[in-house]
Amino acid sequence: MRMIAGFDEPNAGDIHIKGEAMRGVPPNRRPANMVFQHLALFPMMTVADNVGYGLRRRKEPRTQIARKVQDALERVSLPDAGRKQIRQLSGGQQQRVAIARSLVLEPRVLLLDEPLGALDLKLREHMKVELKQLQQQVGTTFVYITHDQSEALVMSDHVAVMNAGHFEQVGTPQELYYQPRTAFVAGFVGDANRWLGRIKEVQSDQLEVETDTGLSFRGVMGEAEEAQVGGRVEVFVRPESVVLELAAGDLPGDRNQLQCRVKDLLFNGANSSALLEETQSGGEILVRLPQTGEFAHLQRRQALRIHWRARHTPCFIHRDEA
Repeated sequence: MRMIAGFDEPNAGDIHIKGEAMRGVPPNRRPANMVFQHLALFPMMTVADNVGYGLRRRKEPRTQIARKVQDALERVSLPDAGRKQIRQLSGGQQQRVAIARSLVLEPRVLLLDEPLGALDLKLREHMKVELKQLQQQVGTTFVYITHDQSEALVMSDHVAVMNAGHFEQVGTPQELYYQPRTAFVAGFVGDANRWLGRIKEVQSDQLEVETDTGLSFRGVMGEAEEAQVGGRVEVFVRPESVVLELAAGDLPGDRNQLQCRVKDLLFNGANSSALLEETQSGGEILVRLPQTGEFAHLQRRQALRIHWRARHTPCFIHRDEA
């Protein structure tokens, strides 16, 4: 983000904004503005003065500044806040003022450095929706830095997952979640159960894996990975892919199944989960409880069966870290 803004120069390559090369262009001449994590609003200025600060630095006419400031405040749904002091605003309103201050300069790219990090949970959830809708209204490209995966998945059209300074995968939130290309992305994005194992058999588009704990799973090889019998792999299963059953019955042949008992219950309303212990190996597996309330009375140490499809079991070649 500092390189896009012009504060740092890249060691190699170049940065283009709307087709224009930015190498050597100073920060004040780049068509990019930044919204900082702690907003950096001027407490001694009114809302309108904060928003118009950059325009005054450009020495634009007063009447033009007033018009642009009002337009910017209307775009962030604060049309009557111009005369207010910053201390009179809520955290969410201050967030919108900081965005208006950047948008009034008509940047081609708006850089947001963890802008919701200082807000409480409910306000942060509300501002996710507001920011996404605002971006769609103004049409400016937002580059959004966050460590909160929920923010990244909810707000973004495209997400870049970085690992050790390199992009592991760039794609839509749906692609990263449901079609991870690497083991790092599969384990990093969202929750996932993970096992290490070895390929026992390859059959068409499926493979059979025996984990180091002695479990056998049917799975599918990740994109751009080549399955070889005897190869070491990492196996991933999303908690919401697992189906819970209290009564046993026949299952299709492409299903993985385990006999388990409940080790712990993690209640979080519609996002409640159960930590299960597999009876054969004692290994743990996290599963998402259905929102139907069917398992609302589940108890610790209760026995049940779980199963999931082979296509919901992506496998990736295990590469030992040096």
